[in-house]
Amino acid sequence: MDADVPFVLGTVPMWVTMVQLLAAGLVGGFCLLQWIWWRGERRRAGAEWALIWSADIALLLLAGGLFAFTDPGAVQDALQFAHTQLVGLFLLLAIPATRAFAAGPPIRWWVAISTTLLLGGAAAWWWHPTSPRHGVDVVVTAVLVAVALISVAYVVACIGSHKVSRLGALLVVAGAESLAMLTAGGIITNEYLSAMLVALWSIPLGFALGTMALVRLRQAQRVARTQHLMRDATARLANAAWFARDAESLLLRARDEARTILADPEVEGSLRTISHGRFVTELYSPAAHTAQERTFLVDLSQIVSAAAERYALTSSLERTAFSDPLTRLPNRRAVEKHLRDAIEQANVERTRVSLVYCDLDGFKRFNDLHGHEGGDAVLVRVADHLRALAQGDAQRFVGRLGGDEFVVVISRAPQDVDLVALARNLREGFVDRTVGARAARLSVGVASWVPGDVVDPDALMRHADTAMMEAKRSRTGFRVYDRALRRRVEAARHHRAALETAVADGQFTAYFQPIVDARTLEVMQVEALARWDDHGHLLLPADWLELAEETGLIVPIGLAMLAQSRRALDRFQVPVAVNLEARQLAAPDALEQIEAAWGDTYWEHLTLEITESALVRTGPAVPLLSELRARGAKIAVDDFGTGYSSLARLSRLPVDVLKIDRSFVREVGTDRGASVIRAILELASVHGLDVVAEGVERSSDLATLVDLGVRRVQGNFLGRAAATLPIRGPRPGTGAWHAQRPLRSVPTQPRGPETGPLTVVHNLA
Repeated sequence: MDADVPFVLGTVPMWVTMVQLLAAGLVGGFCLLQWIWWRGERRRAGAEWALIWSADIALLLLAGGLFAFTDPGAVQDALQFAHTQLVGLFLLLAIPATRAFAAGPPIRWWVAISTTLLLGGAAAWWWHPTSPRHGVDVVVTAVLVAVALISVAYVVACIGSHKVSRLGALLVVAGAESLAMLTAGGIITNEYLSAMLVALWSIPLGFALGTMALVRLRQAQRVARTQHLMRDATARLANAAWFARDAESLLLRARDEARTILADPEVEGSLRTISHGRFVTELYSPAAHTAQERTFLVDLSQIVSAAAERYALTSSLERTAFSDPLTRLPNRRAVEKHLRDAIEQANVERTRVSLVYCDLDGFKRFNDLHGHEGGDAVLVRVADHLRALAQGDAQRFVGRLGGDEFVVVISRAPQDVDLVALARNLREGFVDRTVGARAARLSVGVASWVPGDVVDPDALMRHADTAMMEAKRSRTGFRVYDRALRRRVEAARHHRAALETAVADGQFTAYFQPIVDARTLEVMQVEALARWDDHGHLLLPADWLELAEETGLIVPIGLAMLAQSRRALDRFQVPVAVNLEARQLAAPDALEQIEAAWGDTYWEHLTLEITESALVRTGPAVPLLSELRARGAKIAVDDFGTGYSSLARLSRLPVDVLKIDRSFVREVGTDRGASVIRAILELASVHGLDVVAEGVERSSDLATLVDLGVRRVQGNFLGRAAATLPIRGPRPGTGAWHAQRPLRSVPTQPRGPETGPLTVVHNLA
């Protein structure tokens, strides 16, 4: 093939060949950079076409370098053909590569025309061997020139409609230089210079593409590093949001992070509240930022907004958890926390801490008369009174425990004299006459923790409550928990513990007092009375009954008396009477407990005594008493005449016996006392009830009762309570009494769906 034909490889110096091969290796290395760029840029089209274009240039240079080491023949012709087609492919690739870099117009027709021309040139190269070779080369040259013009036209069209960057300008200049060298190699008649230009024309563009790849890689590295820095800054801000409690300080930190990462000192931030506890945050700057940087600012803003909303919600929940919604005072949890902290601080400072416990007198009455709305209004006024008292004093902490109970915690508290004055001012300073005819007042109790005491906030709370209850009980209105009250409380605590131990150990014993016939003094019945055998020392009910009723221990004591009375019935062969307390009747399983203690038989020899006031208070227990009465037991109203039952109600109660209270028996010698007993006897006669007079202490009282018609009497004059059967009058078993009144039992029939109602049998008069 002739060497003077344009775009055809010719003989070049060895150094040019070495440059070609070296450039081919360098451009091939650039291809590796292009491939890394392509993989790192999420397979962007620009990197892909740069890789293909660089590969074409590397092959072009390689074909030119190998051409010098071949002899004329088929191999050389193949290299010449490959070189020519690679030149055409280079010109064709310029169109899609330019579009990828510059976002030019559509390339469909541009590529179609160029591809058609190149295919025609390739076909002409291998035209029939008889064809003139020179004419074929002219056709190939014309094809390459036409494709070059098309590529140049497309590049000009892209450049004309877009602003060219520095890398774009580099590519344009390098492409123009390569195209100029190629064109010069085709038109210069100097065979030596033409062959050298044709051999080296693609080097400028190849190095430009490699430079662009290197720059892009550096940019990608910077972007990746910036992304890592942004990610780390976002993570740091998110972590800081969990420890910070102020949204404004968190916003300043977000602003500083953005300034550092973006290297923009003009970044500023704003935080504003929108409705329903929501916040909006903005980080902005007058400088232009990339989409990634704007996303970074948005991420930081969202973290600040979410944290601000969380802080607001946490503050609201804390107010709800530690604040009373009605009075807006700290609630019980807040008071307990503050009291604990105050005592711990006082333990270090060696100072006193006092707790003032306030309770509103008659608060239940307020609610009953005026509803909860009226009661709430009174509580708000109490809170305002206490809040005004503590206003301006950082050592006083006012809170509401619940209901009508308020407290004032005083750190570095003064001495008891000043605390008494404070309690008096609290009591006398609040007089509310807006609810009801009686003024609302406060009962105030004060207790203090002093250095050396055990750090126990609960104990201090109990002591102040005890002082308040003592003030309410004594009607003084205020009380300080002093040594005397402490000793009383300790004694009550020990007494209660001893009572609990006595119940658990079975130290309660039944003593029996006789109920006798008023005329013959014959023992008709015995009443079981509980005695506490405290290691040989006998304690009467006056020493422990009130505490037993308060603690509920009266229930197991009463059941124990019932069980011992059942055994006494077998031992003495005399009917028994046992006292029932109101608390026993109020138990949901009272019937089962009584049945378990007494048993299934001899109900007709049992009398259950209940006080008149307890019978009135335990109205729901009437069906229980009726059930016991149906089993055969008798019901007696103890202390009759001292309660509040009406005569009309008495006829509807399940009652068999009225026991006249001892206060009336003591006055039986007077006209007034005798009149009362006559009235009771008349009432009992009308209702068909038996009567027993208790508390007979003198013979004159017994004689008067006999004259009035009382058939049964009871008292120390007739026999004191003892663990054995007291005997007065004819002895059972030695005379006609035992023979005429045998003790027997008729078992009650259990109720079921087929047995019908219980059969009531009374065997003993």
